Amino acid sequence: MDYSCSYYNCCDWIRCAFSRVERDTIRLDRSPDPVTGTRNQSYTDAVRVILGEKQALLCGFLQFWNFYGTGVAYVVTTATCMSAIQKSNCYHKEGHEASCKYEGNIYMFWFGVIQIVMSQIPDFHSMMWVSIVAAIMSFCYSSIGFGLGIAKVIDNGKVDGSIYGVTAVNAPVKLWLTFQAIGDVAFAYPYSLVFLEIQDTLKSPPSENKIMKKASVIAIVVTTFFYLGCGCFGYAAFGENTPGNLLTGFGFYEPYWLIDFANACIILHLIGGYQLYSQPVYAYAERWLTEKFPNNVLVTKICVLKLPLLPDFDLNLFRLCFRTTYVVSTTAVAMVFPYFNEILGLLGALNLWPLAIYFPVEMYILQRKVQTWSKKWVVLQIFSSVLMVLSAMALMGSVAGLIDAKMS
Repeated sequence: MDYSCSYYNCCDWIRCAFSRVERDTIRLDRSPDPVTGTRNQSYTDAVRVILGEKQALLCGFLQFWNFYGTGVAYVVTTATCMSAIQKSNCYHKEGHEASCKYEGNIYMFWFGVIQIVMSQIPDFHSMMWVSIVAAIMSFCYSSIGFGLGIAKVIDNGKVDGSIYGVTAVNAPVKLWLTFQAIGDVAFAYPYSLVFLEIQDTLKSPPSENKIMKKASVIAIVVTTFFYLGCGCFGYAAFGENTPGNLLTGFGFYEPYWLIDFANACIILHLIGGYQLYSQPVYAYAERWLTEKFPNNVLVTKICVLKLPLLPDFDLNLFRLCFRTTYVVSTTAVAMVFPYFNEILGLLGALNLWPLAIYFPVEMYILQRKVQTWSKKWVVLQIFSSVLMVLSAMALMGSVAGLIDAKMS
């Protein structure tokens, strides 16, 4: 299949190359043969079978670190959106110059409470309705942000900003902000973390890899369209004053009810998204302990709770304790580091090269038996090396931004 695409600048090239490797991960769901081989239930399983145990341990560490970090980011973002709804109503009543400030920790607390309850969903196979709601909400708030950006440009009658981007106090600060922005862009495509876990929930026929290939292409196209639209029109609307989050940074004040609705959509999306990135951690911990201690009552015993007006619920004591502790820890870290852009950039940088580029490229080379020093091998290695450098720059910029935000 031809994965070639046109590009007109560095960002387009990165996005194109990144999307190409993301789609190649579809072929890694079975091994040794990509169609008839044994089905790999997770990303780490695929790495273990194709690249070996040591690589699998490294992959698992990085993958679960990103799962945890994404959970922290979702707690921060949800609290920001909840505060934005309160501020939006305050500005509407008191005026745009009013001092409308709200503490975010209380919203993080309530988000954690909701996730403790949601975390008792047994596994990925039981999350279909959560995924559907999250996808619909994502489409809604992205469309609203896109539409408001276009409307603001039309209302201004001009395009703000410049090709040089937002100015900074000096060149080093500008450089760090640019590096951090690379990490933010990388975070827009994090689904390689859970790609094979999601694919494992599909039944065949038709072939699950064909279904995911089609779904992946559609997801990349739609995501890129909305993210570029929101980013470009947001900058065109506000220029130097563009907020990090268009819907919570109050570039837009009116219509306030639409801002409230968009932020409510983000909150519902993140409630489901938190579970999407936490379930693999839960599944691994529970599977490992079940195999390690098959006769331990705490790990294996399931109690059936009969709830009024609700279906019977299977309760496992270890599941309750471990998942609750996990949610509490992500919530606590989010309270200590409530920095939206910096956390997203850091996670994007950590995910970009090792998980979205290096492992898929190496597995692809081995599975497809690409000859060393062949044209395809050289191109893949150059591609991986360039993205490694970009990922390192994004990591440095995000760490610097996080330290600066914490110190200030």
